[in-house]
Amino acid sequence: MIKAILMDFNGVVIDDESIQHDVYRELFKADGIDVTDEAYYSRLGMDDKRFVASILEEAGKPSGIDTVLELTTAKTQKWRDTVASSMPLFSGIENFIRKMSREFALGLVSMSKREEIDFVLEKAGLIGCFSIIISAEEVSKCKPDPECYRKGFEQIDLVRISQGHLPMTHSECLVIEDSPPGVMAGKRADLQVLGVTNTVSANKLRKAGADWVAKNLDDWMPASIRGAFAAKV
Repeated sequence: MIKAILMDFNGVVIDDESIQHDVYRELFKADGIDVTDEAYYSRLGMDDKRFVASILEEAGKPSGIDTVLELTTAKTQKWRDTVASSMPLFSGIENFIRKMSREFALGLVSMSKREEIDFVLEKAGLIGCFSIIISAEEVSKCKPDPECYRKGFEQIDLVRISQGHLPMTHSECLVIEDSPPGVMAGKRADLQVLGVTNTVSANKLRKAGADWVAKNLDDWMPASIRGAFAAKV
């Protein structure tokens, strides 16, 4: 039976993929670089540093530490300004998170900076719903590498053990993802994955290995999570 859920952040909690893309496009325009849809979406799963370095390298531009830091810092500020004025959370996600946190141990696993995650969760009053948060600063490899979800599983299992529960098996932890790299990371960590079509098509999520695909999370209840999960185990 499912005992914990690990959720992605961008594209699952916050509807900001288009904001991220627009901010990057504006930043790189000054260097004569066009961050196309293909350039952006083919790099889903990367953290800011790797994304910026990859774009610069592909364009034949210098990608030293100082340049990358300058661009990622500017990106975070522009993103923060935009998000603060609109707070584009997905419809129903606040209710979903609160419902699930009452029934399961809940964690976030993201390639975003911790300051960006905390900014949104604090503004939305959701930060207390999560037992653990894995951010870009805590991993050395990006999705689709399973490192982030392996760490997430280990940490949320330790939280449950500290509360008096027995250790979990991998079959008792569910991942919720919106991108193929995220789905692959969850599967490579030996976890079941629910794909949500907020960013890419259901077909792409299934091809990446998603065990289930949902249009959104609006109508999902703890019982439906348990039912779908139990049907696969």
